[in-house]
Amino acid sequence: MFTSINPATGETGETFEELDGDGVEAALVRAEAAFASWRVSPVEQRTALLTAIADRFEANKAHLAETATREMGKTLVSAVAEVEKCVSGFRYYVEHGPEFLKGEELALPTGRAVTHWLPLGPVLAIMPWNFPYWQVVRWLAPTILAGNVGLLKHASLTQGCAALIQQMVSAAGAPDGLFQNLAVKSDKVSRIIADKRVVAVTLTGSEGAGAKVAEAAGRALKKVVLELGGSDPFVVMPSADLDEAVKTAVKARIQNAGQSCICAKRMIVHADVYEAFAEKFVAAMDAVKIGDPMEDGVEMGPLSSVEQRDTVLEQLERAVAAGATLHGGEKIDRDGAWMHAGVLTEVDPEADFAKEEIFGPVAMLFRAESLDDAIRLANEVPYGLGSSVWTNDADEQARLVRDIAAGMTAVNQMLASVPGAPFGGVKLSGHGRELGPWGLHEFMNLKAEMRG
Repeated sequence: MFTSINPATGETGETFEELDGDGVEAALVRAEAAFASWRVSPVEQRTALLTAIADRFEANKAHLAETATREMGKTLVSAVAEVEKCVSGFRYYVEHGPEFLKGEELALPTGRAVTHWLPLGPVLAIMPWNFPYWQVVRWLAPTILAGNVGLLKHASLTQGCAALIQQMVSAAGAPDGLFQNLAVKSDKVSRIIADKRVVAVTLTGSEGAGAKVAEAAGRALKKVVLELGGSDPFVVMPSADLDEAVKTAVKARIQNAGQSCICAKRMIVHADVYEAFAEKFVAAMDAVKIGDPMEDGVEMGPLSSVEQRDTVLEQLERAVAAGATLHGGEKIDRDGAWMHAGVLTEVDPEADFAKEEIFGPVAMLFRAESLDDAIRLANEVPYGLGSSVWTNDADEQARLVRDIAAGMTAVNQMLASVPGAPFGGVKLSGHGRELGPWGLHEFMNLKAEMRG
């Protein structure tokens, strides 16, 4: 049994039945049957379905957004924006996908070869609660376009969102078994991965979950894509527009109450502008408007759960014990998963906590003595997902983009995922890419047809 709990109030909401072993088996049978026909469906049929799903998301935007806000606490404004992003994601693959599926002819010394992008089969997606629609859609849209079929294991916190995605796809006219929400807990995942009918798996989640899924996929010799944690650097150099950098740093840190893999988490500021940035940034974080996520004008709601809030508070206690100074970041004494936004200064970059991901609305602030020092600090964690760099010096921009070990770098703007750009990381942030043609091709067979 899954139970939704509103993190803004602590109140219990809907309950959802867990799928038992027989239910999982039935879902796998349907998936295998659906793939047999969908794999040979014309691309026009696939894009027509994606258009219909996008239309369903658009028509039900308010209901989808309200459900996400009730289940995991994001502001209603950001939940609406997330649904709108899903619509754009579906439509992106409708517009560009057919071109991505085209092969090419290659001249060879012995004749020629023609390449074909062909589907593989049922793909299992293990998705988190923080972006309960977008995380799914950025896998689901290319899955449908590729001619594959999808099996979703969503987070326990967001089973209502998972059920709604299933409803949207079914209402759009998807064939039976093309996409199925598997309401199961984590202890059933390895068995599903091992099943011969499942050809690949993708996971967005924690480093620990990624290691377990990769191990299970490795035993079964199956393709896996992992998008794991991040402790993204936000580098500010002297030539940057300081006010714009501060404004964006606050937005980047508190989006989704700090619960985003690509939130800016470590602010690395050149010594020449450190004091000015720190004063403005601490004041701006202290002024963040916290309140009912359903209300207009609220910048930050609760965290996703009391457990997640308490995990962040425990990290902050260890940081202070190790000599850091905490500005804000206190627990808010009310029902639900509330806390203030905050900033840690005087952080020892060698401390254990400084190398962790803080999945909540608290930033760590570091002073860099030079460009080389900023790059060193940026890379001094085991993660390498995203990064944001602020400088108007073209040479510095080139160095930062080249030398920061990350899958993505935003220049003078907040990092965000967009349908047409590759999304993914390096080091302990995972491997593989989502979105664009790269995400589409991750779970396809690049087949060579050889001719004389």
